[in-house]
Amino acid sequence: MAKQHPIMDKIVSLSKRRGFIFQSSEIYGGINSCYDYGPLGVELKRNIKEAWWHEMVTSRENIEGLDAAILMHPKVWEASGHVEGFTDPMVDCKQCKSRFRADQIDLEKPCPTCGNRGTFTEARQFNLMFKTHMGPVEEDAAVVFLRPETAQGIYVNYLNVQMTARQKVPFGIAQIGKAFRNEITPGNFIFRTREFEQMEMQFFVKPGTDEEWFEYWKEQRIEWHRNLGIRKSKLRFHEHGPDELAHYAAAAFDIEYEFPFGWQELEGVHNRTDFDLRRHAEFSGKDLLYFDQQENTKYRPYIIETSAGCDRTLLTCLVDAFEEQKLENDSRTVLHFSPKIAPIKAGIFPLVKRDGMPEVARKLHDELKMKYRVFYDESGAIGRRYRRMDEVGTPFGITIDSQTLEDNSVTVRERDSMEQTRVSLDKVAAFMEEKMQNFRRE
Repeated sequence: MAKQHPIMDKIVSLSKRRGFIFQSSEIYGGINSCYDYGPLGVELKRNIKEAWWHEMVTSRENIEGLDAAILMHPKVWEASGHVEGFTDPMVDCKQCKSRFRADQIDLEKPCPTCGNRGTFTEARQFNLMFKTHMGPVEEDAAVVFLRPETAQGIYVNYLNVQMTARQKVPFGIAQIGKAFRNEITPGNFIFRTREFEQMEMQFFVKPGTDEEWFEYWKEQRIEWHRNLGIRKSKLRFHEHGPDELAHYAAAAFDIEYEFPFGWQELEGVHNRTDFDLRRHAEFSGKDLLYFDQQENTKYRPYIIETSAGCDRTLLTCLVDAFEEQKLENDSRTVLHFSPKIAPIKAGIFPLVKRDGMPEVARKLHDELKMKYRVFYDESGAIGRRYRRMDEVGTPFGITIDSQTLEDNSVTVRERDSMEQTRVSLDKVAAFMEEKMQNFRRE
């Protein structure tokens, strides 16, 4: 595997040390490109998914949710083209046996792993779907696939959802779920993994209105990433040219982020035309037409797709938030997470373990934890406690001190500016809420 960027090494180290992400099966030597989410990682991931679900489903009347099965009828993947065409060209280094996608390395240069030149095998096609067998007998008739994407479960259910939810075109179906790809050269931490979670929405529109909706969803989706706390300067659109455009797409744009290893896709927005519904109608024998009662006509909707990887979005938030700061007499590592997605919203600290301060701190902790994930810490110097919270992206540090016992106010320290404000105990939750809603990182 090619050497990782130094910043990525630091993020990998921090992720393990502070409980964001662990190598899967680490005590057995690990398994390549599979990861487990620790206590903070699972909170961060859940917050990202909830932010996406609120944006795409809860706050809208014309998008419904779905949770389709991972295992589907094998013909689904024939209709979608995955059985025939979901392949990558693969080469191996004859010296070190490392495996690469032929289109992602220069075969005239030395092997990125061992440095030997001219040692690659001939390219051969490699299907990315994981196969398994359904039932007690391992035979060809029992072959099924772990889904390589979540979209097909939406397409085959679109009329079920439309009729039961009483939706009219235009409407959308959203899903968050696991997908699996037997990638040849996964790498850059969780940027590309073999097991991952997708956040996809398929929006069904009347043919002829697809270009308008395509532009609408482009702007909606890039704005969501901004609202997630990602810096605007690190985001851009990349339009797929004729040589990149998928066979099913009339238009496609990627939202890209500038990672330490270069500009890479963060989310795709695609005009898939009626390709998917047409193919499933052909292979299933069902017409899959939408009946427009108002116009008394039937047609096959076009589909505008928005497709984001939850794991990749999480990695983007980690990378974008990470900073090593040199201070006047100190230094610190800080994660500038938006408070909306930060795993821990506030650290609660009694200045000392006496004079009733721990009791007041515990009471505040118990009140805040009914709404937020907060962390109580009375161990070590207050500066050290702040640094521990900075490193995991906690936006607020709340200190109970001697003045608290006099006037029921606390010191609230903000992570990014390190400014400290005296806030009445009964106003702490409102103070935090206001700061969360107004957070924006340029």
